[in-house]
Amino acid sequence: MTDRLTGLRYDHLTGKIGGITAVCSSHRSVLEAAIEQAAADGDVLLVEATANQVNQFGGYTGMRPAEFVTLVQSLAAAAEFPLEKVLVGGDHLGPHPWRKKPAAQAMNFATEFVRECVAAGFCKIHLDTGLACADDPGSHLPMEITAERAAVLCRAAEAAAERQPANRPRPLYVIGAEVPPPGGALEDPAQLKVTTAGEVAQIIAVTERCLRSVGLDAAWERVMAVVVQPGVDFGDTRVARYQSDKAAALSASHAKLPGIMTYEIHATDYQTPEALAQMVRDHFTLLKAGPCLTNAYRETLFALSHIETDWLTGKHGVRLSGLREVLESVMLSHPEHWRSYYRGSAADLNFLRHYSYRDRIRYYWNLPPVNQAVEQLLVNLDRPIPLMLLSQYFPDLYPTIQSGELLPVPRSLIRQRIRSALAPYSAACHPAI
Repeated sequence: MTDRLTGLRYDHLTGKIGGITAVCSSHRSVLEAAIEQAAADGDVLLVEATANQVNQFGGYTGMRPAEFVTLVQSLAAAAEFPLEKVLVGGDHLGPHPWRKKPAAQAMNFATEFVRECVAAGFCKIHLDTGLACADDPGSHLPMEITAERAAVLCRAAEAAAERQPANRPRPLYVIGAEVPPPGGALEDPAQLKVTTAGEVAQIIAVTERCLRSVGLDAAWERVMAVVVQPGVDFGDTRVARYQSDKAAALSASHAKLPGIMTYEIHATDYQTPEALAQMVRDHFTLLKAGPCLTNAYRETLFALSHIETDWLTGKHGVRLSGLREVLESVMLSHPEHWRSYYRGSAADLNFLRHYSYRDRIRYYWNLPPVNQAVEQLLVNLDRPIPLMLLSQYFPDLYPTIQSGELLPVPRSLIRQRIRSALAPYSAACHPAI
């Protein structure tokens, strides 16, 4: 089903406007909701793991690439979603997790990781080599070095692909022109710079030269997207909204891309439905989303924890989960996932830890104390919840609860809230549905 990816550019050239959402998350609830959405759309499921989430050392999820593929496929099978429509990719594959080490060591780790991804069945590989490592001069690498390192990773991926079954499609590749760091990095929307058509042409030419110079001609023909910045990103409290007029020249240059290449857009989280739809109409066809989906999960659990407190405090035999307090305690005990991202007073940091759009709290859901608190919350609320509390804390879902379309049980509420975050992407990528 990779032809769904390779056909995006041709579809737009022939006037068939549509796109694909890449769900960049390893969270079980997000994946379950994404499978439901893909089934409703009648489309493929494209799930991507970042090098921080999943790598040969386990990442912050504790999973290696093969374990991630197994998780996605097992959830799809449980939902009776066709496995041949499950596409797994790798996002930001490169030295990023090891960028504080010397470049040679970081690239060795990245090369090993890419090999594992291909062996595990990742069909889409984002070659992200733009960030400087510990011994690189300056914070921005020259384009030639970025492309040379991408060629090193591509060669490792191709070598790994040669050792796989002959009937497995060779991996598709994504290269970068303007690749924002994972997880949102917006500081000042006014400073956000849209990629120019000239910059796109330059990164394509330099990368093609580097790949072909080491005999990767066949791999170059499978470069299916280039990452560009059309003017979208998000930070702790702000979102840079897509403005079509500012990206008009970049949009127009889509038709000039070589081969099967299309545009891939990162950090599309928290855009309005109208903005997402316009982005796809403007040929920004691959929309990547992650933090907005785990943030929807967090919002739902926080709402459920308020219901728990309001309804069950003091009830005989009920031990409250204390979910929000457990999260705060764990985040303070293990600050490595948020400390270098959030700034401000103690009160500011407390607020951002729980509510920032960057959603660094997503790094903590898999930790045992948090897992236990979540399970306690779900057990406590596995009984008919008073309708007035559902109306109070889930006003967006209350009409479907009243009509009987949505069961007022925690897991259904979680799934539906994530589906609500996915719905604008579905509508943008499938305008004919």
